[in-house]
Amino acid sequence: MTIGLYASRGYHVVLQSTRGSFGSGGIFEPGHGEVEDGADTVSWLRRQPWFTGTFATVGGSYLGFTQLALLADTPPELTTAVVTMGPHAIGHAAWGTGSFALSNLLTWGHQITWHEHGGGCERPPIGADAAPVAPRLRQTAPRQRRGRGPWREFTVLRSLAGKPRPVRRVLAWPGGRVRGGATAGAADRRLAGLVFHQTMTQYRTLREHGADVALVVGPWTHGEGGGVATRESLDWLSGSRRAHPVRIFVTGDGGWRDLPDWPPASTDVTLYPHPVSVLADTPPADGASLRFVFDPADPTPTIGGRLLMGAAAGYRDDSAIAERADVLTFTGPELDSALEVIGVPYVELAHTTDTPSADVAVRISDVDPDGRSRNVSDGYLRIGPKRSSPVRIDLDPIAHRFRPAHRIRLTVAGCSFPRFARNLGTGESVVSGTEFVRSTHVLDCAGSRLVLPRPR
Repeated sequence: MTIGLYASRGYHVVLQSTRGSFGSGGIFEPGHGEVEDGADTVSWLRRQPWFTGTFATVGGSYLGFTQLALLADTPPELTTAVVTMGPHAIGHAAWGTGSFALSNLLTWGHQITWHEHGGGCERPPIGADAAPVAPRLRQTAPRQRRGRGPWREFTVLRSLAGKPRPVRRVLAWPGGRVRGGATAGAADRRLAGLVFHQTMTQYRTLREHGADVALVVGPWTHGEGGGVATRESLDWLSGSRRAHPVRIFVTGDGGWRDLPDWPPASTDVTLYPHPVSVLADTPPADGASLRFVFDPADPTPTIGGRLLMGAAAGYRDDSAIAERADVLTFTGPELDSALEVIGVPYVELAHTTDTPSADVAVRISDVDPDGRSRNVSDGYLRIGPKRSSPVRIDLDPIAHRFRPAHRIRLTVAGCSFPRFARNLGTGESVVSGTEFVRSTHVLDCAGSRLVLPRPR
């Protein structure tokens, strides 16, 4: 249907399969060959008798990646790239926190492995049983104990999809970039771009290189927001431009907002965790510390957030997280007036553990007058043996309005499973390690803080 919307407006529409998919020759290797294959597609396009001399690209998810790869050597005929929810470095998406993005990469790997199988085939069509990946991972967690290989979560995908070659390829690049992944830095001033969703870095890079670029961010998860994307794309391709290049949706009843740039100018609001589970605007006394024990055999669960797909993704009631013994919870007082937070919040934690390796999961939540908590922004980091203190963790970009009588909550945990692979506590590879070790986390409240960007 989307194709028809473009074609009905007089555009020639070309669909190009990636290498090794839907009849295209070769073998699909995620993140490989897209620069070369994009250039070949442009070369073919130039030879077509109906080619007008300019073209634009449109696509989301992996097709956003292929567009960014084309920007590595921008063709002169390319006028616009509309990137919807697309990464520019798959390796970083998998390993950027230091931990493996388990649920998202297994879900994606399952989709990629069986994306050509439709109804009546041995395997279901794309998306049909990708959503159960996360629940099945949760079901394996309680059955795992010390002395047993922890990577049973990898076998979950094997049981669903046979041999998940794409996931194995990504596992081979811990911490590294995927070849062919452009950072959009090669785009020159000729290129106009409309960038959506989780692509703030791409927007900033294009902006800094003088490209005509716009950003739209809404309150949807991966795969949602298609109607907005199509409408904005058609307006952009027709030459229509807004007065301001950035459009964001402010959750918490803030609504759509137009901005001159991202992130907007802001003033820091600093809050401090106290040992009585309070979040306050004054620091606690020296020597105030708290501790919790993380057990990989009973990992702290993921509730909501940036899961790739499924009913568990997005904004959810996460009140249960605060009740767990392996989570530190700090809740502020009721707000006298609304507080808008727009930008990139971060935490600094004076944090130590008794194991060679540990993970830290932090979350900001909005607690309503009835005591129900809802997730707003998350941050995650794997910390090695040479860690220094305080540890800084940038959370997801935020655009949220905390309403009067609501409270701000900060939680600190040692895991978010199955969004991320659990830390074994031994320093061993999560792929090959065989032992679990509990880790004791100690947080010095006096040396820790949460910093929220409030727009000026």
